[in-house]
Amino acid sequence: MKDVVISINSIHRLEDSEPDRIDFTTDGKYSYEDGTGYLSYMESEVTGLPGTRTSVEIRPDEVIVDRTGSITSRMVFRRGEKNSFQYETPYGMATLGMSTQRIRHDIGAKGGSVEIDYVLDVEHAVVERNRFTLEVREQ
Repeated sequence: MKDVVISINSIHRLEDSEPDRIDFTTDGKYSYEDGTGYLSYMESEVTGLPGTRTSVEIRPDEVIVDRTGSITSRMVFRRGEKNSFQYETPYGMATLGMSTQRIRHDIGAKGGSVEIDYVLDVEHAVVERNRFTLEVREQ
């Protein structure tokens, strides 16, 4: 894996509220083989997940986000599909539903970008609409 700079922009919109935006830049590790990008970085206070390692696997038809540390979760994004996942925090575990509305990426050997639009729900009630954008570039 090679050293990279990762820029993350995340917009969260709770129902009936103003959007919350997080912009975060950090160092990470990246590799690309057989059409799949692999990315790893540490979260921070800015994202609200200090002590958490995030690993992202970017495949042609899906994006998988694994988090371990202060929280644990595995999110699988596939266009047009709804998945559920366990979100484990120090305060307990919750099962969330996630509907992926759009995935776009142009990942290659030197990096690239990923953009995902998705909706989170609890017990089938929408709680949050999200857009997650990640850019990877060589240092």
